[in-house]
Amino acid sequence: MIEAFGDSTRGGEWAAVRLFVDGDRIVEADAPGLERSLQGLTLLEAASVGGDTLACDALANALGPIFRAEPSPGRAAVAMSGGVDSAVALLRAAPQAVGVTLRLWLDPEGPDAERACCSPEAVIAARETCHRLGLPHVTLDPREEFRRAIVTPFVRGYARGETPNPCIRCNGSFRFAELLAFARRAGCDRLATGHYARIDEHRGRLLLHRGADPQKDQSYMLARLDPKHLERIWFPLGEQDKESTRSEAERAGLAVARRAESQEACFLAGDDYRAFLARHGLAPQAGEVVDEQGLVLGTHDGFWGFTPGQRKGIGVSAARPLYVLDSDAQANAVIVGPRESLARRRVAASGRLFVDVDRAEAKLRYRSPAVAAHVSPKPGGFELSLDEPAYGVARGQAAVLYEGDAVVGSGVVSAAGCN
Repeated sequence: MIEAFGDSTRGGEWAAVRLFVDGDRIVEADAPGLERSLQGLTLLEAASVGGDTLACDALANALGPIFRAEPSPGRAAVAMSGGVDSAVALLRAAPQAVGVTLRLWLDPEGPDAERACCSPEAVIAARETCHRLGLPHVTLDPREEFRRAIVTPFVRGYARGETPNPCIRCNGSFRFAELLAFARRAGCDRLATGHYARIDEHRGRLLLHRGADPQKDQSYMLARLDPKHLERIWFPLGEQDKESTRSEAERAGLAVARRAESQEACFLAGDDYRAFLARHGLAPQAGEVVDEQGLVLGTHDGFWGFTPGQRKGIGVSAARPLYVLDSDAQANAVIVGPRESLARRRVAASGRLFVDVDRAEAKLRYRSPAVAAHVSPKPGGFELSLDEPAYGVARGQAAVLYEGDAVVGSGVVSAAGCN
């Protein structure tokens, strides 16, 4: 017998739930504000019970740390963000589905936390979608673990003069690790998410593939996923476009059908990353803006506010457009030059190849087109010799390799050169 307690506060009001659980069944419960008694229910059944928002919050906080369920063939855990994509993934997985939402750390000083995919409001929207369909929903709360694993390295990366992509680190390791562990506890065969990507066989093994809609493809953001986990992952939306997803949600009468897209880097809570960094250890510090020969052209208030390829906001004037080429963390200097000086043909990355590959299409930034490249395996990573120059290559960004639509390698840019 174990005792579980959860509470929640909102708008000056407070609610609490106390459960006594034997195995996976609730034998006694003090849970006012819910639409039915929890006594005698399994934890899985209790996760389907609705009621007042605050009472449901308290119940979720009690259930999350102890939740488990007996295995059931065909049951799927569905990662719920509170948006339309995960809601339609849930529809596809029903009726054998368990919704799960990660409540992640958000900067309390951010101006727009409600838009984040892991905000309290998103958790409520996800739970309401599940309950409307008569399905259970579980909230997990790894906020501090997320802060250590994702937010702290993000800040440290900028302090080193890198341009890290926290969403790739989160999706490729932290988020899916948490969700797959939950799927096992929940007795699920697989984990479904609302990402626009596909899983298919390529050269004899399961690999991540681009989504069918090139405008929504999220394979770049998911590229760090270890292929050994793919047999337990399902992307129900990988073959369709966004509008088809919204239409499906509308036909099902889901309130989230036209909900706005969630923002990138959710922990910024709607803020500019520079303001976030300034609040979290990278204080403004005056430094020099120099050209490739070291000639001082102007000043800046922190090297970490600049990234290779940036043109606007440099703060110096010249006869022709200048771009940020690099930054020097030790000297607190920003190096600028003409666009042609941004060209990079050789890129080194730490990471791994998922299959042996000599040639691949290399995508080096999320919004940049892929470039054909020769691939040379190296201990702990690989090197790329690009057929055409890439512009704005930045240390800390992801280098994702494609063979056709298949992701055949993934790494983090550690160096880039002209030759």
